[in-house]
Amino acid sequence: MSANAPHNFSWVDPGKVAGLACPRMTAEFQYLLDNGIKHLVCLCERKPPNHDTCPQLKLHHIKIVDFTPPTPAQTDAFLSIVESANAIGQGVAVHCMHGHGRTGTMLACYLVKTRGLSGADAVREIRRLRPGSIETSAQESAVVQFYQRTK
Repeated sequence: MSANAPHNFSWVDPGKVAGLACPRMTAEFQYLLDNGIKHLVCLCERKPPNHDTCPQLKLHHIKIVDFTPPTPAQTDAFLSIVESANAIGQGVAVHCMHGHGRTGTMLACYLVKTRGLSGADAVREIRRLRPGSIETSAQESAVVQFYQRTK
């Protein structure tokens, strides 16, 4: 089976964490597996179609309404999934519908935690790596608040 990179796929921390738009086809799920990603975190209200076509890819569902920020508990749940997976050499991909708002917010919080960036610096870095990321001021604020909560 040929594998195709999902739309808006990119590594934020190679081999550890990537962001993407909602994958839909088996070949996209296979691409994730072929690139060391064993965990897919879905931030959409509904699970991605055909997600069960690659049972080796573990789906984690953290429902966040579009254009809203994650709660502190949702951010902590995402970071816990990443930490646990990375500890055993497995990559994690996170997606929302287009891979911008909710995805970018979670990825910025990841940079705060792993690189010690301030909230504002993490937002800037994710926007540099993944243009269009973090779409609302509430999402920006969630990253800054995560930084304040964890420093």
